[in-house]
Amino acid sequence: VQLQASGGGEARSGGSLSLSCSTSENIINIWSMGWYRQTPGKQRELVATVTSARDINYGDSVKGRFAISRDKNTVYLQMNSLKPEDAAVYYCKAELVVPKTKKTYDYWGQGTQVTVSS
Repeated sequence: VQLQASGGGEARSGGSLSLSCSTSENIINIWSMGWYRQTPGKQRELVATVTSARDINYGDSVKGRFAISRDKNTVYLQMNSLKPEDAAVYYCKAELVVPKTKKTYDYWGQGTQVTVSS
Protein backbone atom coordinates (compact mmCIF):
# COMPACT_ATOMS: atom_id res chain seq x y z
CA VAL A 1 0.00 0.00 0.00
CA GLN A 2 1.48 3.30 -1.04
CA LEU A 3 0.54 6.68 0.31
CA GLN A 4 1.71 9.68 -1.68
CA ALA A 5 1.67 12.96 0.18
CA SER A 6 2.20 16.41 -1.23
CA GLY A 7 2.04 19.98 -0.04
CA GLY A 8 3.45 21.46 3.11
CA GLY A 9 6.47 23.72 3.07
CA GLU A 10 6.86 27.00 4.88
CA ALA A 11 4.41 29.68 5.91
CA ARG A 12 4.38 32.66 8.20
CA SER A 13 2.50 32.60 11.46
CA GLY A 14 -1.15 33.27 10.68
CA GLY A 15 -0.76 31.94 7.18
CA SER A 16 -2.10 28.85 5.46
CA LEU A 17 -0.81 25.68 3.93
CA SER A 18 -2.46 22.61 2.53
CA LEU A 19 -1.57 18.94 2.36
CA SER A 20 -2.93 16.11 0.31
CA CYS A 21 -2.36 12.38 0.37
CA SER A 22 -3.48 9.74 -2.08
CA THR A 23 -3.45 5.99 -2.00
CA SER A 24 -3.76 3.57 -4.85
CA GLU A 25 -5.74 1.24 -2.62
CA ASN A 26 -9.32 0.36 -3.55
CA ILE A 27 -11.58 2.79 -1.73
CA ILE A 28 -13.77 -0.08 -0.57
CA ASN A 29 -10.94 -1.14 1.69
CA ILE A 30 -10.26 2.28 3.15
CA TRP A 31 -11.84 2.78 6.55
CA SER A 32 -10.21 6.04 7.46
CA MET A 33 -7.52 8.44 6.33
CA GLY A 34 -5.92 11.20 8.22
CA TRP A 35 -2.94 13.16 9.38
CA TYR A 36 -0.63 12.96 12.36
CA ARG A 37 2.39 15.07 13.17
CA GLN A 38 5.60 14.71 15.08
CA THR A 39 8.35 16.96 16.35
CA PRO A 40 11.76 15.81 17.60
CA GLY A 41 11.59 14.18 20.99
CA LYS A 42 7.82 14.02 21.05
CA GLN A 43 5.29 11.33 20.28
CA ARG A 44 3.34 11.40 17.07
CA GLU A 45 0.04 13.17 17.69
CA LEU A 46 -3.32 13.24 16.01
CA VAL A 47 -4.06 16.14 13.71
CA ALA A 48 -7.25 14.97 12.03
CA THR A 49 -8.90 11.86 10.66
CA VAL A 50 -11.96 11.19 8.54
CA THR A 51 -13.70 7.85 8.20
CA SER A 52 -15.64 6.41 5.30
CA ALA A 53 -18.76 7.28 7.28
CA ARG A 54 -17.58 10.90 7.21
CA ASP A 55 -16.90 10.97 10.91
CA ILE A 56 -14.20 13.55 11.56
CA ASN A 57 -11.91 13.81 14.54
CA TYR A 58 -9.52 16.69 15.23
CA GLY A 59 -6.72 17.06 17.68
CA ASP A 60 -7.53 19.68 20.29
CA SER A 61 -4.73 21.98 19.22
CA VAL A 62 -6.00 22.34 15.64
CA LYS A 63 -9.75 22.54 16.14
CA GLY A 64 -11.23 25.55 14.44
CA ARG A 65 -8.10 26.17 12.37
CA PHE A 66 -7.57 23.03 10.31
CA ALA A 67 -10.06 21.31 8.04
CA ILE A 68 -9.83 17.75 6.77
CA SER A 69 -11.72 16.43 3.79
CA ARG A 70 -11.65 13.31 1.71
CA ASP A 71 -12.54 12.53 -1.87
CA LYS A 72 -12.45 8.81 -2.63
CA ASN A 73 -8.87 7.75 -2.01
CA THR A 74 -7.42 11.19 -1.38
CA VAL A 75 -7.40 13.08 1.89
CA TYR A 76 -6.81 16.79 2.18
CA LEU A 77 -5.78 18.99 5.08
CA GLN A 78 -6.30 22.73 4.93
CA MET A 79 -4.27 24.45 7.62
CA ASN A 80 -5.24 28.01 8.45
CA SER A 81 -4.13 30.45 11.13
CA LEU A 82 -0.87 28.59 11.45
CA LYS A 83 1.14 28.94 14.62
CA PRO A 84 4.83 28.25 15.18
CA GLU A 85 3.82 25.25 17.28
CA ASP A 86 2.20 23.70 14.21
CA ALA A 87 5.66 23.17 12.75
CA ALA A 88 6.30 19.45 12.50
CA VAL A 89 6.67 16.55 10.15
CA TYR A 90 3.17 15.62 9.04
CA TYR A 91 2.38 12.00 8.29
CA CYS A 92 -0.52 10.67 6.29
CA LYS A 93 -2.17 7.53 7.59
CA ALA A 94 -4.65 5.17 6.00
CA GLU A 95 -6.55 2.57 7.98
CA LEU A 96 -7.52 -0.25 5.71
CA VAL A 97 -10.03 -2.99 6.45
CA VAL A 98 -10.08 -6.52 5.08
CA PRO A 99 -13.74 -7.00 4.10
CA LYS A 100 -13.88 -10.71 4.98
CA THR A 101 -12.27 -10.56 8.40
CA LYS A 102 -12.98 -6.91 9.31
CA LYS A 103 -9.43 -6.67 10.56
CA THR A 104 -7.84 -3.27 10.11
CA TYR A 105 -4.30 -2.33 9.27
CA ASP A 106 -2.53 1.01 9.46
CA TYR A 107 -0.31 2.31 6.72
CA TRP A 108 1.82 5.41 6.90
CA GLY A 109 3.16 7.70 4.24
CA GLN A 110 6.50 9.40 4.29
CA GLY A 111 6.37 12.58 6.27
CA THR A 112 6.21 16.03 4.83
CA GLN A 113 7.73 19.00 6.62
CA VAL A 114 5.66 21.97 7.68
CA THR A 115 7.58 24.99 8.90
CA VAL A 116 5.94 28.05 10.44
CA SER A 117 7.96 31.20 10.97
CA SER A 118 6.93 33.78 13.51
